[in-house]
Amino acid sequence: MNDGRLLDDAALERSSVVANNAMNRERRLIGSNGYGRDLGIDVAELARERLAAGAQTFRWLDLCCGSGRALLECAAVVDDARLRITGVDLVDAFASDPPSGVEFVTASVATWTPADRFDLITCVHGLHYLGDKLKILAAIASWLTDDGLFVANLDLASIRSADELPLDRRLRTALRSNGFDYDGRRRRITRKGSAAIALPFEYAGADDQAGPNYTGQPAVNSYYR
Repeated sequence: MNDGRLLDDAALERSSVVANNAMNRERRLIGSNGYGRDLGIDVAELARERLAAGAQTFRWLDLCCGSGRALLECAAVVDDARLRITGVDLVDAFASDPPSGVEFVTASVATWTPADRFDLITCVHGLHYLGDKLKILAAIASWLTDDGLFVANLDLASIRSADELPLDRRLRTALRSNGFDYDGRRRRITRKGSAAIALPFEYAGADDQAGPNYTGQPAVNSYYR
């Protein structure tokens, strides 16, 4: 890969592929295009179970949340003041006047840092458009509570070697040894519990001209040494 073609995160976020992608703009909580189908979990039921078990709060962070429609639906379904929901997206296309307990943040996931830790962190098809995907995964691990859960869509084929050395096996080993599980058939990555981790790869940049990924939508390839 010619490093001269690679973009840093600041340039990547100005790319039309990233700024204009609509993968998650109006996605709902349940249904054929819902979070449950993409993530394999029932977010509302998980929140209800934890709260019924006596948790003082249940904090859910959704990265690349689009309009936040699914988050608003969850707040309405659970209807519990102890539920705290934060949605973060690069583009301010959120629903207006969110109810108490729901917060929308316009920010780059690459640079944003939360003030709290979370019982659940999700990212539905958002990692496809991020540059330094491995840095984000390491950050997410530190944002979880001790028994928190992380679930996201991720295509490992989009994480590539900048020096043409084989990466797939090393990448899978590094993720597994740092507590991540990867379902290659569903292209889904998960993790349970908080940790401070460092993945052994150096970010070289991103290619916003990678073309469509398995979703059929244009995506971003990330390169590492």
